[in-house]
Amino acid sequence: MENQNKKLFGALIEIGKELSAITDIDQLLAHILEVSRTVFHFDNAIIRLLADDNKTLKTVASFGYSKDSAESPIYSGEGIMGKAAKFARPYLIHNLNQADDYIPGIDAARSELAVPLIAKDRVIGVFNVESQKQEAFTASDCDSLSILASQAAIAIDNANLYQSLCQVSQEKDNLNYLNKQILSSISIGLYTIDSQMVITSWNENMALMSHISSEKAIGKNLLKLFPTLEKEGVAERLFRVLDTGKAQNLRLLHRGHAGENRLQKRCLAPLKENGRTVGAVVVVEDVTEFEQLLAQTIQSEKLAEVGRMSAGIAHEINNPLSVISFANQLLLDGGNCTQDQIELLERIDNEVDRLKGLTTELLSYSSGNQDEARKPTNISQVLTESITLMRYELNKKHIATIENLTYLPTMTIDKNKFKQIFINLILNAIDAMDPHGQLTISTEMNADKKIALRFCDNGSGIPDDLKSRVFEPFFTSRKDGSGTGLGLYLCRKIINSYEGELRVYDAETSGTCFEIILPSTLSTN
Repeated sequence: MENQNKKLFGALIEIGKELSAITDIDQLLAHILEVSRTVFHFDNAIIRLLADDNKTLKTVASFGYSKDSAESPIYSGEGIMGKAAKFARPYLIHNLNQADDYIPGIDAARSELAVPLIAKDRVIGVFNVESQKQEAFTASDCDSLSILASQAAIAIDNANLYQSLCQVSQEKDNLNYLNKQILSSISIGLYTIDSQMVITSWNENMALMSHISSEKAIGKNLLKLFPTLEKEGVAERLFRVLDTGKAQNLRLLHRGHAGENRLQKRCLAPLKENGRTVGAVVVVEDVTEFEQLLAQTIQSEKLAEVGRMSAGIAHEINNPLSVISFANQLLLDGGNCTQDQIELLERIDNEVDRLKGLTTELLSYSSGNQDEARKPTNISQVLTESITLMRYELNKKHIATIENLTYLPTMTIDKNKFKQIFINLILNAIDAMDPHGQLTISTEMNADKKIALRFCDNGSGIPDDLKSRVFEPFFTSRKDGSGTGLGLYLCRKIINSYEGELRVYDAETSGTCFEIILPSTLSTN
């Protein structure tokens, strides 16, 4: 008896050691069975633990039991083990033949000893042994196994708790990793601040947008790092979020560290802990490219609408032009006109043809057909005709015209399109000058045989900040609202289609010069 007590004491010490270094529940259970076999010389033993439903006893470790016996569940209150779990007391059965509620475990079992596993006044399972011998276990065995079961229950409970903590820790690590992945993958900037405006987190996209790494941002005061937030009104909104705990949204033009202006949307949301606002989450979305694309889309829609309108206008103009052309032809064929009248009628006929060409061009533009009537053309003559057509407008404002025209080679161009360009540039010059102004029109051929045509007025000029915008569609500086803003846009578009350039710059004394540069490849000489 003394020797068995020593072995039991040694077993308890072994189980106690396990409590200080628990890492794996399966390893602990296996060790408990190994220790119990060493002390009690059991031929078979089984440990069942209560499942989450607190009703089912499931096997977690065993030896000497068949697979079917071990895997069959036992319910609380069912059989010897079930009663030990339900009533939290040991059961010692000397003769199983007299036990009506015995659930078969090992083959030819004759005696059974089942003790509850109790940890923190709570039954967590059952430690059970059986034998093929009748009266194989004594009351002393029951006491010893109960003591061992008590130590084992504490070890098992601690092992389960440790495993749960490890699982929670792993889930937390996974969640933190997932959060970091989300924050680094989203295409928006995101950062957080505490109640003192100190930055507490800074995602990768925020670092890209601001050109400031998270290492340099975290721990710094937001307003000291970005002083412009005060003027932009962001600081005031952030203080309001911290004070009221309510979210704020705003759009602003933000000047970054590199000095560039970026259009941003910002969402300022309270960061709360136990219902108390302890900071703020700031979501920064750069919408500069989106707004530019939206503006381009709107402009494209406007141009498409102009194209549709042009088609209708062109059809309406063509009808009276046909009548004018027919009447003009009758007058020419009548033979009763003087030479001066014939010249006027021929000029009317030419202008009707030009207008028909323009309406045809509008129709082709609106339908997407961009085929051109490019023919060898005397561009000097086209320019002269354009000046003649604009003579009335020039005289109306008493605009003096200086023509410095040199010889230009014949070029393969669309005559009507270039007449449209010249008329538009002359009209713009007239509008830019006060009465009694001066328009200088000059042409020359450069050393590299490029052709240059210049239209220089002596008006008030174009401000530098507007020079880059005068070629934008729908941009006009006319205050009376008479301009559509499409003239210079279409002029440049036509010239670009000929691989040429349309430039604008200040005149030598005052006013503005528009210069057309055409490549030598257009020359037919």
